[in-house]
Amino acid sequence: MFGYAGDMARLAEMTLPASLRERLAQGHPWVYRDHVPPHERLPSGAWVIVRCGAWRGYALWDAEGPIALRIFSTRRLPDTAWLCERLTAAWNLRAPLRAAGITAYRWVFGEGDGLPGIIVDRYHDVAVIQAYSAGTLTLVDDVATMILNVDPTVRRVVLRTGAGLRSAAHEGDEEDGAARLRPLRGEPPPREMVVVEHGMRFAVALHTAQKTGLFLDQRENRRFIEGLAAGRTVLNCFAYTGGFSLYALRGGARQVVSVDIGKGLAAATARNLALNRLDDGRHRFETANCFELLEQYAAAGQRFDLVILDPPSFARRKESRYAAQRAYARLNALGMQCVHPGGLLATASCTTQVGPDAFREALAAAGVLADRRLRIIHEAGQPLDHPVPAHFPEGRYLKFVVGRVEEAV
Repeated sequence: MFGYAGDMARLAEMTLPASLRERLAQGHPWVYRDHVPPHERLPSGAWVIVRCGAWRGYALWDAEGPIALRIFSTRRLPDTAWLCERLTAAWNLRAPLRAAGITAYRWVFGEGDGLPGIIVDRYHDVAVIQAYSAGTLTLVDDVATMILNVDPTVRRVVLRTGAGLRSAAHEGDEEDGAARLRPLRGEPPPREMVVVEHGMRFAVALHTAQKTGLFLDQRENRRFIEGLAAGRTVLNCFAYTGGFSLYALRGGARQVVSVDIGKGLAAATARNLALNRLDDGRHRFETANCFELLEQYAAAGQRFDLVILDPPSFARRKESRYAAQRAYARLNALGMQCVHPGGLLATASCTTQVGPDAFREALAAAGVLADRRLRIIHEAGQPLDHPVPAHFPEGRYLKFVVGRVEEAV
């Protein structure tokens, strides 16, 4: 739990290598295990005073995992009043979303909002918490209490468990696993909720959905696709419950094909189409492996005016980054081969292990494989509810690129 002034005398102290001082002074919130004193024995969730030269901070200890310390503050030992301040600041930052009538958004984005290892997603009147380490799991009860203090309109607070413990900044790297919801405040959420973003309605099944229910970080990119779709034929790969497809249809797409191999996703997409009165014969769902279907389309000469590629993470560890770049190159080459010359490719990467420059390199390599060239006309990252501190570049995981596919010359 969060500390109080009386704990100060009992806090453990650690001195870190001087080589970390500049990074810590800039505000980086992580200290890896190979930088802490060896053989340290503390329980996960213990607060620690950390020193590095003249710099001092207050950190939460984890007994296992690569990140040993998460820095929460340099001013004072975090307590519930401090937590309330952080939640309120994050709440205020999302005010434009609420003003726009958006009822599903990320209220707390871990390190991006000064609460390392904790995320909170808001779905209408439900707050869904995820803790990404054993240490931050000890803070969840206080977070649930303060959520209700900051926003009394929240009726239910639940903890999503069993999805694997990983940094909250690694959104795309998150293990989906057999996640479960544990009620912390109020009753469990209903089996289905309907949320709204930019006037689009989505049915969300929090108990069974990937992530916490909807890929919130692609909200603005979905709306961008809407503005490109008029009169086009669209192929949406890794469609999940049809987010990009719905926006393309509302934007006037002539025909949309959604592809995903996941069980039940065709029915979930059909539900969303019906909610928005978009089930008018312009849409088809293919339950298939996206790589295999793209290969079939490319071999058969099947072409679209706009191809959307929003795959899951291809790299959850640093060691996998080169394999991930090769996978992105192969996937995007197939995508380019399925685009009419002069058409558009919209492609995304959601792993921290492949940065923006490396992703563009993968797209250039894809052009070589496909004998095409991609002229980038738009790039985006995360929306305002997924902020990235300047001192924490690891928080920038999402890359979204739209380009014109042209014949090689």
